[in-house]
Amino acid sequence: MKILRLLNKIYFQIIFISLLGLFAYAEDQPVDIWNIDKKNIENNTSSNVSALESESEVKSQSVLDIYNLQSQKKISAIELDETLETKKINIYGLYDPEDYDLDINMWLNSNGDELKNIFSRLAKMDLSEDAIEIMRIVLLTNAHIPKINISEKEFLKIRSEWLIKNSDLDLIEEYLIKNQIIDLHPKLTKHLLDRYLSEAEIDKACNVLSKYSKPLEDEYLSRFNIYCLIKFDKKDQALLIYDLKKELGLSDEYFEKKIDYLFGYISQIDNSISERSVFDFHLAHITNPSFMFEPNNKTSKIIWKYLSSSNLLNSFDKIEISELDKISTIEKAVHDKNYPEKDLFEIYKRFQFNVNQLLTAEISYKSLSKIEGRALIYQRILLESDITKKLNLLKLLKNSFKNDNLNYAFDLELKKFLEKINPINIPDNLTSFYYTNIEIKETKENKIEFNKEVLHQSKLVNYFNGDYSKSKIKKDTDNFLKKIKKDKKYFFSKKDQIFLESLKSDGIDISKKFDDLYEVNEYEVPTDIQVMINNNEKGASLLRIVEVIGQDKISRIDEDTIYFIIRTLNQLDIDLIRNKILLKVLPLKV
Repeated sequence: MKILRLLNKIYFQIIFISLLGLFAYAEDQPVDIWNIDKKNIENNTSSNVSALESESEVKSQSVLDIYNLQSQKKISAIELDETLETKKINIYGLYDPEDYDLDINMWLNSNGDELKNIFSRLAKMDLSEDAIEIMRIVLLTNAHIPKINISEKEFLKIRSEWLIKNSDLDLIEEYLIKNQIIDLHPKLTKHLLDRYLSEAEIDKACNVLSKYSKPLEDEYLSRFNIYCLIKFDKKDQALLIYDLKKELGLSDEYFEKKIDYLFGYISQIDNSISERSVFDFHLAHITNPSFMFEPNNKTSKIIWKYLSSSNLLNSFDKIEISELDKISTIEKAVHDKNYPEKDLFEIYKRFQFNVNQLLTAEISYKSLSKIEGRALIYQRILLESDITKKLNLLKLLKNSFKNDNLNYAFDLELKKFLEKINPINIPDNLTSFYYTNIEIKETKENKIEFNKEVLHQSKLVNYFNGDYSKSKIKKDTDNFLKKIKKDKKYFFSKKDQIFLESLKSDGIDISKKFDDLYEVNEYEVPTDIQVMINNNEKGASLLRIVEVIGQDKISRIDEDTIYFIIRTLNQLDIDLIRNKILLKVLPLKV
């Protein structure tokens, strides 16, 4: 393999072309064998022939011809496309518009400046699962990208940034691979590969690249791909790409040393460790059987995660209590959820205190270092049996972590203590602390209890499940309304109104004699959303609904807000999303 690197340009290119033909017909070779820069060679038949006919001509070619050939191929493709009048329109997503009653033009009437403002506000919010579900639908539905005051690049960047923030790795991978758009989203792809790598899922990371059938443009992804080919024992392919990249100007001494070692070109281990990326860090680990690394406060979260997932962190029992700097680093790692809480508190147990310090812990901790102080309070908590005193100590320890910006370092262990305390025994001044920090396990709302006395809680809501024909729901609803009209004590609620207006939106004729049961307020939808509705801006309207829901669970949102959300969806004929919401907010759940 080393000889190949010494061939002159003519023979290198001839061998390259020949191998390309062989790989194209090999049944066991992946489609992405040439996951290299778009600048790489994709020779056409005529160039192959000319190369063989005239050796002198080949010799005169420069490396720039690689780019020229690629460009020529693209020009030819464009010309053919225009001839056939089949101009390609790029639409990227996961869902067809009809899946959720949307349409392919859902963004075209929207002003990009307004969209960017909405996205900017959403980026600052921690959305609830209900809001995330709608956000996922609106962003990943196949549709034309908005054109007014926003570029394709800007819109795709917004989508990419949301996917990174939400960090659903399966969703990201599906989006990238289904649409074959790694080249459009190198930052998103890097996030996906780095997350897999940090969780010691190197095979998953490499499989993402193996499923991509186009040339890789991004240098980071290209280097990652070379490593993956070596890992899966496809060194010939890796070498070909590696050598070509060097011909085209690759200059990364750190990467080259690690890769040369994996190729077997050198036997001497390079002990250098780069924290430039988790991939570089992984190369240091994988090429050094005696790899050792001591993290500190400057070590990035993702490398901490890698160390933890790869079992490279020192065991807590090997850490001396005198090494306060190391313990401080561990505290931060626990806060970042990269080190087990229980191990930190096992370290706290090993500190030595006298009886007087333990008895007066609430005062004595102030004269100690912050780490020693937390260890003292923790040990006193373990000894305390009085509920009120224990709660005060727990609160004191929690505040100590908060004051040092270590808010999440005392979560799981705190909950364990609180779960052992009966809420009845908690004094009034500590109830807020208790309920704020204990995890309340909510029962799944999977059972509906129907109430035949209330319209929106009756079995009629099953219409939104598809269990009623239009003729039957009309008949049964009319009968129910007759009963209501006779009952002067019946309170016609906002949810009853939501139920009826949704039926009317679906074309179900409700007799006008029941119109006096409630009063319609045409102005309950916010003005900006109503303008979007009138302009048929389905995408933008859904974004505003996501913003309104925010971090709230939709079943807990007030009736007035639910009313205008449903009214918005009714006007836009987005029935499938509407029905999902209605089945969450109308029935009585037990």
